[in-house]
Amino acid sequence: MQKDCDDVTFLIVGGGIAGVSCAETLAICCPEESILLLTESHIIKTISNLEPVARYLQKFEVHQRSLSATDENGGRYLPPVIRTQIDKLQYLNGNERFIITKKDRKIRYRYLCLCTGGQPRLISENNSLVLGIRDSDSVLKFQNNLKTATNILLVGNGGIASELAHELKGVNVHWVIKDNHIASTFVDAGAAYFFQQTFEKGQQQNDAKPESVVKRLRYDELKVKDKLTPNDSRTHLKGGAALGPDWHQHFRLQGSLKELENYNKPIIHYNCQVSSMVPCEENDTRYMLVTLSTGKQIKCDFLVSATGVNPRLDFTSEPALDIEDNDGGIKVDEMMQTSTPFIYAAGDVCAASWPSTDHWFQMRLWTQARQMGSMAGRSMAAAFNSEKIYQDFCFELFGHVTQLFGYPVVLLGRYNGQDLGSNYELLLRTTPGSEYIKFVLQNGRLRGAILIGNTELAETCENLILNGIDLTPFGDDILNPDIDIEDYFD
Repeated sequence: MQKDCDDVTFLIVGGGIAGVSCAETLAICCPEESILLLTESHIIKTISNLEPVARYLQKFEVHQRSLSATDENGGRYLPPVIRTQIDKLQYLNGNERFIITKKDRKIRYRYLCLCTGGQPRLISENNSLVLGIRDSDSVLKFQNNLKTATNILLVGNGGIASELAHELKGVNVHWVIKDNHIASTFVDAGAAYFFQQTFEKGQQQNDAKPESVVKRLRYDELKVKDKLTPNDSRTHLKGGAALGPDWHQHFRLQGSLKELENYNKPIIHYNCQVSSMVPCEENDTRYMLVTLSTGKQIKCDFLVSATGVNPRLDFTSEPALDIEDNDGGIKVDEMMQTSTPFIYAAGDVCAASWPSTDHWFQMRLWTQARQMGSMAGRSMAAAFNSEKIYQDFCFELFGHVTQLFGYPVVLLGRYNGQDLGSNYELLLRTTPGSEYIKFVLQNGRLRGAILIGNTELAETCENLILNGIDLTPFGDDILNPDIDIEDYFD
């Protein structure tokens, strides 16, 4: 029997970064209106310690908060105007503007924002020895399995896989990647080699500071000269809501091998994938026998599948929402509106379908989840108040702040030459154990940058990209370690 109908002005589905950011924005813009946040769990994601890295670039902390938790002053973490309800979206009727939940609640809305996030793209479904790492619950399950593990297989080459490879202790890690260098989601082969040096214990504690190296390469030269191959000796090492940045700091990622209580280097298997997995049992102990595409067999306690996410659309809707063919996300315009009136979407579940700008592209990261959620909230409030607004400036320039292998990392613009074809060149400066800087230049202008280490160049690069300054007269001196380029441009 269907329960009583609830009527709200703004309904947000999803308690992750995008959903909470949307609800908090609405609480500021429309504090007198009813706002309901529908979340599947009593745990939501909130953002704190927002710190500017550059004019438009920020870093922040993501905290998991219980809906019943209070701050040091005894107040809720969410603004009082935001009501919460633990339930799951089952059916959406966009024509009559109501939803039906798993608990058979009917909720009418004036404006709806879908922030249902993504779900792990597992290499094998319904297999207890294959774990996906996506949210807090999956990490807790992984943490529990890890306690008795001696060997695990890690599959994937993105942020979560890279963090796990660096943070895991007390266990032998076999890291399987389909590429020829680590962390390919974020960095190029040169930066990957820089990171690999950190695998050497104590490498950053050298007394003598290595000399900085600066060089300029065209795209074609990079392909031939600097692309690391699996046979290159440099590439081999010796011996509900998405997770936020630095999530691993809140969990004990410790296996059962006491002799490996300190960090041990993962064994990396390049340019290969998992061909088959056979569950086995020996002495009442279950394990997995994994065969790689290279023919190598690995015996492991369990497999971690960190191979990305798919937009989560586990509900039915009438009329059907327009879906992006390439990635399965809900199409949204620059105001985060979907194809159905009064329905918006933000975060991992959506696909940006507005005309692309010179320096921004979509990448399913917590940074963009926050930006999209806030933009959706502003758009919904503007529509409610019959106001005209414009897209936030953060969508003019791609920017992401994270940490990989113990180093701060800033990514700006077309940092890996995305969509630039072959008509660009790279300017690199690297100081082993200290910093790695890459400028992507096209027609003399900065189009993107990777900044690893405490470079203090984020704001300068941001200005150079947005202003389109011709850097040709400066040549390689832009990254000359003896010249402070901030003096030129700030």
